[in-house]
Amino acid sequence: MSAVLETHNHDHHGPAKGLMRWVFTTNHKDIGTLYLWFSFTMFLVGGCMAMVIRAELFQPGLQIVRPEFFNQMTTMHGLIMVFGAVMPAFVGLANWLVPMMIGAPDMALPRLNNLSFWILPFAFLLLLSTLFMEGGAPNFGWTFYAPLSTTYAPKTVTFFIFGVHIMGASSIMGAINIIATILNLRAPGMTLMKMPLFVWTWLITAYLLIAVMPVLAGVVTMMLMDIHFGTSFFSAAGGGDPVLFQHVFWFFGHPEVYIMILPAFGVVSQIIPTFSRKRLFGYTSMVYATASIAFLSFIVWAHHMFTVGMPLAGELFFMYATMLIAVPTGVKVFNWVTTMFRGSLSFETPMLFAVSFVVLFTIGGFSGLMLAIAPADFQYHDTYFVVAHFHYVLVPGAIFGIMGAVYYWLPKWCGNMYNETLGKVHFWLSFIGMNLAFFPMHFVGLAGMPRRIPDYALQFADFNRISSVGAFMFGATQLLFLYIVINTIRSGKPATAQVWEGTDGLEWTIPSPAPYHTFTTPPEVK
Repeated sequence: MSAVLETHNHDHHGPAKGLMRWVFTTNHKDIGTLYLWFSFTMFLVGGCMAMVIRAELFQPGLQIVRPEFFNQMTTMHGLIMVFGAVMPAFVGLANWLVPMMIGAPDMALPRLNNLSFWILPFAFLLLLSTLFMEGGAPNFGWTFYAPLSTTYAPKTVTFFIFGVHIMGASSIMGAINIIATILNLRAPGMTLMKMPLFVWTWLITAYLLIAVMPVLAGVVTMMLMDIHFGTSFFSAAGGGDPVLFQHVFWFFGHPEVYIMILPAFGVVSQIIPTFSRKRLFGYTSMVYATASIAFLSFIVWAHHMFTVGMPLAGELFFMYATMLIAVPTGVKVFNWVTTMFRGSLSFETPMLFAVSFVVLFTIGGFSGLMLAIAPADFQYHDTYFVVAHFHYVLVPGAIFGIMGAVYYWLPKWCGNMYNETLGKVHFWLSFIGMNLAFFPMHFVGLAGMPRRIPDYALQFADFNRISSVGAFMFGATQLLFLYIVINTIRSGKPATAQVWEGTDGLEWTIPSPAPYHTFTTPPEVK
């Protein structure tokens, strides 16, 4: 791998050799590459855990794993996909693209950048090592509700808490770096309202991270105190309240889901104009819509908690506030569709991912609107309908966004063009597999099948079989993605200046040797 990006190395101390170059690098491109490979590794690990879950649910009864291990798999799958796959992938994209898009020589704080990556593998080794410890891995779900995660948890919960602290520290450092870079290192003439939308979405995401990661750190620290130091934050017996855990957790957790989707909005806002051969419709409204979503994400957290018995006024507030988020989100979808309207469209692989993002993310948005209605949520809560909803937001949302970004910018990164036919095969297999896996979950959820259960009633068998087949199809297809990426880097055809006639301020020529940045002046600045 070290040979792959040797041309891009502009370390001030000359190119270090082999492995050490990757350990000590402060080059934003190298660190972006490390993040992307790490997140793909975690994506495969978390995917294997999902395969265990779907294999067990292929038919009713207990076949393959013990219920205890099944619960460990659901917990680890969620934690690894959220913190290990999606978030580091977007940070990797930010590292690669933000400096180039704003004309900066590198990130503002390169040494901090190196540190914020290298603590991540240790956090996840710590988390995964609990699988091999006495007591087993955390088994209380990725939301780790107390008192299940405090009073009744396995002893390994302490390692889980430490791992979460390390991940949070990494996110906070990365976010500080991105904000410092965007606010201080823009090229002359690039005002905030001339930045590419990917940069805008990341600026807003970074503020969200700084606001909510300390809240997560706080809630796991309170857990630690309850477990080891005799406090009773979440224990009713000592005057505490388990519902307090949910309030603090979801005050972090709801902005977190927007942290996982906003950068994807940015990616799609770069890809769609390119393959529509038009400027993005409503740039300013897109910026304000993104900021509105970020603001509203802080005042809707208790929609995850309609069933805890909150006052009617509270339910009404959170219901209306949640429905309000549909407005700026609808603005974004409208602008993407309008950008494509009467454009000169072509459907290369990145565009396929972007268009399917718009369609499928909208489906996830509609099921979210259903869940926002408090009396309806009493019925849907903790069923597979919720699982269907958030997977429609996160798989075709966050993950398709990441994949579209990789296909779109890979020629820029390594100078080689991927195989378009294989890219399209990867897209269609992923698209079909993903819909087969998650669409039937809406039906079994509405019929009452509960989440996080290794066994189920006979009437859910057919839809679960379809879901499992789709999930294995989606999972296997990602090995094709791995092959496409490695093949492109090692032996792809050289990319030409005509690869994508982009409108994102990145010129599609492959510089050799690499200059400090590849910024070209967007049309409106000239």
